Amino acid sequence: MEKSNKTKTEKKISLRGVDQLRLFGLQDSNIKKLAEQYDAKIVARGNEIKLFGEEKVLHDLEKVFYELIMRVEQDKTITENDLEEVIEGLQTTGDNGQPSPGSENKDSVILYTKDGCLKPKTAGQQAFYVCALKNDIVFVIGPAGTGKTFLAVAIAVAALRDRTVNRIVLTRPAVEAGESLGFLPGDIQEKVDPYLKPFYDALYQMLPPDKLKRFVETQVIEIVPLAYMRGRTLNNAFVILDEAQNTSFNQMKMFLTRLGINSKAIITGDITQIDLPQAKMSGLVKIQSILEGIEGIEFIFLNDRDVVRHRLVKEIIRAYEAYESKNNNKD
Repeated sequence: MEKSNKTKTEKKISLRGVDQLRLFGLQDSNIKKLAEQYDAKIVARGNEIKLFGEEKVLHDLEKVFYELIMRVEQDKTITENDLEEVIEGLQTTGDNGQPSPGSENKDSVILYTKDGCLKPKTAGQQAFYVCALKNDIVFVIGPAGTGKTFLAVAIAVAALRDRTVNRIVLTRPAVEAGESLGFLPGDIQEKVDPYLKPFYDALYQMLPPDKLKRFVETQVIEIVPLAYMRGRTLNNAFVILDEAQNTSFNQMKMFLTRLGINSKAIITGDITQIDLPQAKMSGLVKIQSILEGIEGIEFIFLNDRDVVRHRLVKEIIRAYEAYESKNNNKD
């Protein structure tokens, strides 16, 4: 018998947070069908799948799992029809260039969404993600466009999905940035809603609209101004304080002391864009020296190399830094 020259290989796909029953089917029927279809060995163990077979076959099988996982994340149970639809669709379109979970570090994928897998894009973002997994309180300080808010929300949604927390609380200080809050139309809720819009923008990319609406209505996800946090104790919650550079010394203390049992917090901010009156010290600036060295609390500093917006944003940040440095040296 002629010996095959085709090289066998192995790949892994992370299933952290994925509903495996919906993905695998009754008595692992979906896994068995895929293994037969692609002439590969598929082993599910813990929070990952291991694929064994020829490299080209595993490349195609990865894409199938990638699409199936995204469907499961949209609350869909995978049927035999889904399998056939996904397999036929990928055979028709070929390699669409989408990144697959198996081609990444299995621990770097935060969420699977309808738009693809959501993961850190820079070294700084990866350090932020790893730090958030290991610590209960993480401060993330960096310029605009570095993904501070977006990644923080993604990490919180992943924690909710994994049932490590029961709820998410997202908050921001409603500080006037060159415009008067009192002149905005509407009641107090309508006045502060624009300050909270970035949270909604992030959540709409991570959750189906009906699920997000249900979570907000039942307060599984709560989005509130910082002033509403006073006097509360938050147990089993993932809490995010965004735009923390605009907190006062006392507001930062108030926020940090809201944390209850089995809760985690991420605090994000850009200390180059402080909108507080000049007489007020930013709580985010001061807290760095107060909490330094406490176990379970970490500070991550992002910079222009971590900007993931338009390429010109990076250049704008550098130009501002050069201008401010030049003018500070004149003083």
